[in-house]
Amino acid sequence: MNPRLQLLQPYPFEKLRTLFAGVTPNPDLKPISLSIGEPKHPTPAFIKDALTAALDGLASYPTTLGEAPLRTAIAQWLMRRYALPAIDADTQVLPVNGSREALFAFAQTVLDPSDTDALVLCPNPFYQIYEGAALLGGAQPYFVNSDPARNFGCDYASVPEAVWQRVKLVYACSPGNPTGTVMSLDEWKTLFGLSNKYGFVIASDECYSEIYFRDEAPLGALQAAQQLGLHNFERLVVFSSLSKRSNVPGLRSGFVAGDAALLKKFLLYRTYHGSAMNPAVQRASVAAWQDEAHVVENRARYRQKFAQITPLLAQHLDVQMPDAAFYLWAKTPIDDADFARRLLQQYNVTVLPGSYLARTAHGSNPGDQRIRIALVADEAECLEAAQRIVEFTQSL
Repeated sequence: MNPRLQLLQPYPFEKLRTLFAGVTPNPDLKPISLSIGEPKHPTPAFIKDALTAALDGLASYPTTLGEAPLRTAIAQWLMRRYALPAIDADTQVLPVNGSREALFAFAQTVLDPSDTDALVLCPNPFYQIYEGAALLGGAQPYFVNSDPARNFGCDYASVPEAVWQRVKLVYACSPGNPTGTVMSLDEWKTLFGLSNKYGFVIASDECYSEIYFRDEAPLGALQAAQQLGLHNFERLVVFSSLSKRSNVPGLRSGFVAGDAALLKKFLLYRTYHGSAMNPAVQRASVAAWQDEAHVVENRARYRQKFAQITPLLAQHLDVQMPDAAFYLWAKTPIDDADFARRLLQQYNVTVLPGSYLARTAHGSNPGDQRIRIALVADEAECLEAAQRIVEFTQSL
């Protein structure tokens, strides 16, 4: 067996099941789950129609590179969304089976398993795939704690030079999970400058980019690079997905885009990995990437929910409207795991302890006494859950 498997920690939801073992939720209240970031809004009918209309594609083996119409649809979306002058659909775009598997697999392409000194830098709290990818790629994760004083952003200037010299890969997450923080152009400029100096690759996880609450859409990494004159996207790739944007998490459809040289190596890896996308899924994905009306409608639903629920919770918890994504990152008056356990027991609402999404680093766990609240259910259910959280908090 691969001995590095022993380095992997249980996934947050496994920890949650352990935490809730033996808990009997209040039977007088219907269960409401706000713990998992799984979109609950309906899948648009036109995407389902496109999927079923393409079922004849099941008779053919798909190519790892993906069909040209899908790569073109993704390239055109990137150009529209981020005001990019040109994206080469043949060399700068690669369809993937959801951003999760690609974020993991990409590290196996970038990292040299014989380099036992290598580091992978991650935000903290973070999406646990980053850590697993680093460990199974033969590297060690190095965590940069989120800072509430910086809108939960990472202070890259706090990382010692000796650490940067060992970093081979940086995972950035903007909009962030669970904080909802969007990186600014100055932050990207700092990270690009460090990449130029030390030669590491940047993997930008942007799967929440289309759910935002400001008038201006979140800045993307390719967009930032373009604005800063880095037109070839050297050592930069971005990961995105239809799951949140189009409410199709089960479709498992996303893409990687950016540095053509890196994508050429990643394609080689994926060819051996057997990661080709189902042809029917590809054609449904084309329809999804070409339509924005359903995205605007989806975003409006989230905005309405957050506009109602955030002020309600803010009267009793330290919580603020995020820049983007569909999470609230709330501070709790007691231990976060204890808060989650007692909330389930007394009010039958499930939230995720923030400490489960982070690691203790540099003397603290930035998830301690915080909970992640995923406002993914319909508006009425989310509002009822918020009112129960208020009652529970008042009881404390």
